[in-house]
Amino acid sequence: MAKTKAPAKRGRKPAAKKPVESAVPAAVAKATNAVEKAVAAQSKQKERVTAAETKLKQAKVKAAGPKATAATKRSVATATNAVKTQKEKLSELTQKVAEAKKDLKIAELKARIEATAAKAEETVKTYAKTLADKAEADLEKALTKFASQWRSKRDKQDARKVKARTTAENKKVSAASKKVESSIKSLEAKPAAKRGRPAKASAPAKASTAPKKRGRPAKATTAAKASTTAAPKKRGRPAKATTAATTAAPKKRGRPAKATTAKAAPKKAAAKKTAAAKPSAAPKKRGRPAKAATTAAKPAAPKAAPKKRGRPPKAAAAKPAAPAPAPAAEEKKDSSES
Repeated sequence: MAKTKAPAKRGRKPAAKKPVESAVPAAVAKATNAVEKAVAAQSKQKERVTAAETKLKQAKVKAAGPKATAATKRSVATATNAVKTQKEKLSELTQKVAEAKKDLKIAELKARIEATAAKAEETVKTYAKTLADKAEADLEKALTKFASQWRSKRDKQDARKVKARTTAENKKVSAASKKVESSIKSLEAKPAAKRGRPAKASAPAKASTAPKKRGRPAKATTAAKASTTAAPKKRGRPAKATTAATTAAPKKRGRPAKATTAKAAPKKAAAKKTAAAKPSAAPKKRGRPAKAATTAAKPAAPKAAPKKRGRPPKAAAAKPAAPAPAPAAEEKKDSSES
């Protein structure tokens, strides 16, 4: 029985082997092959020359014998020509061998130059790599040294800057502390404010201020207005001013004289009599007349302060009002004396 082949195993194909690079350069290998071919051709041609020479000897021996013929003599000439031709070819092949050997020598020298250049290039690369590694090491050392020097110099500069900034900030703190201390002293000197609506203004004899109260303050009142109130303001032209004792002076043309009011002098009774007996009536002025004055020459009521929003100011102590004269009583006294 014939043997059957085992089935081929499936799997990964082996990787193709890379051709090993020969140490001999390509030009040298080519020249060597040319020399070998020339030497082989020369060897074969030498064999041919040897064979031709052998035939020539045999032809000469036959031609020298007693039974030599013309054909034998012609064979000697033919063998001689063959030897000559083979020797010429051998000479050409020998020249080729010499040229091939010369080319091989040149290729070897060129290969040596290329090898020297490659070796020099490799040496330069190795030297450059060594220098680069050394430069990296030196750079690390230099950076470490520079970093330490730079840090020490920078620390000194920063210390000077921090000192200057500390001095400036201390000056600011001392100035602010002085301001705050002065504010504290002023606050300690002032009494604490009380909350709530302030009390009504007290009598002139009382010098103490009323406590401050919350809310809308009461209307300000004076000692002179305790008994009487100001007359309400009327719209339109007011009535003519009249006095109790005398009548108004006749109307005069032209610019009126300046108005003079009777000054009350409570200290002397004589001055009071003259002022009550001869009151000078104000002349009539052109235009809207002044507000009507009362016979008692009471001081005009002060206008109420405009209403303000927010917390009202502290109520000031009311000043004692001047005693109002009593003109009516004086007139009665003058009439009784007359």
